[in-house]
Amino acid sequence: MKKLIYFIVMLLIFPFASCNISKPEKVKIAKKKRQPNVILMIGDGMGLSEVSSTFYYGNRKPNFSRFKEIGLNNTSSADKKITDSAASGTALATGKKTYNGAIGLDADSLIVPNLVEVLSNLEYNTAIIATSSITHATPASFFAHVKQRKMEYDIAEQLPKTEVDFFAAGGLKYFTNRDDGKDILKSLVENGFALNDTINYHFDISKKYAYILAEDALPSMLDGRGEFLSEYTQHALNYLSMSDKPFFVMIEASQIDWGGHAKNADYLISEMLDFDKTIGTVMDFAEQDANTLVIVLADHETGGFTLATDNGDYGKIKPTFCTGGHSTTLIPVFAFGPGADNFKGIYENTNIFDKIIQITE
Repeated sequence: MKKLIYFIVMLLIFPFASCNISKPEKVKIAKKKRQPNVILMIGDGMGLSEVSSTFYYGNRKPNFSRFKEIGLNNTSSADKKITDSAASGTALATGKKTYNGAIGLDADSLIVPNLVEVLSNLEYNTAIIATSSITHATPASFFAHVKQRKMEYDIAEQLPKTEVDFFAAGGLKYFTNRDDGKDILKSLVENGFALNDTINYHFDISKKYAYILAEDALPSMLDGRGEFLSEYTQHALNYLSMSDKPFFVMIEASQIDWGGHAKNADYLISEMLDFDKTIGTVMDFAEQDANTLVIVLADHETGGFTLATDNGDYGKIKPTFCTGGHSTTLIPVFAFGPGADNFKGIYENTNIFDKIIQITE
């Protein structure tokens, strides 16, 4: 009987003893990496010569030199070789070419979704900052849909119900004391915006913030605007960083364009230096964050601006203009951060939208 029990025990033990048994490894479940932040910086009217001016004026190394990934894009609109800011802003914001003057519509006047709308659906928080009125062509392209850019009262009326979480610009006259009697400032508050609230480092992320700081555009740098663009960019980054959600910011240096239209080199260069300083604010954040894509470009070039020799003296620069309007020169695109290498090459301005969506989806 003992032999039988021994034999049965051996049969039970040896099959397992002959196998190389090891503990199963823990399955590593990779956490989904948060989608990257995207900061789109637009120097309205900024061509390569405008960028070059930051290397010859001012008292520091330009922040443009911090970029390694650089491309070019074509800005022509759907109906013209030379675009206006509405059509080019819409191309950047929606990925669709349209006719000059259109905001947030395609060439057939049909509404197309913009980056604020698309990225909000992907759980992004959003912000817009500009030195123009918030209802001006470029910033409007990122939240509004109208047939003509001049419809700024209609553009203002659309803003309260958009997905924008933070904005800072001018344009008060389009929101209050209107001929139609509508109080769009009240509508902003009713839709969750804290209006011109005290700036501090303790924003309430459950609130939205609206800063409308001038009747129309903000003053130029020559007229004493000061540090608005870099400071409110920093405020927006502080606010958006309080949330666990990724964010999208559009920052426009609007008045580079106006210096070009006026053929005023001092105006243009002072706005470029201010924009370059703001790029520094953004790049400092992006380098520390390590999950923020920064894209710097223009909607088009203005003025046919160039840095020419001064009467044959190769030691002096004479800024010159060949037009008071826009030009169709290719526009440089600077990129930094996750997906930055996708922005190299030569492509249409509509591809900016496509490339951002590819990175954020």
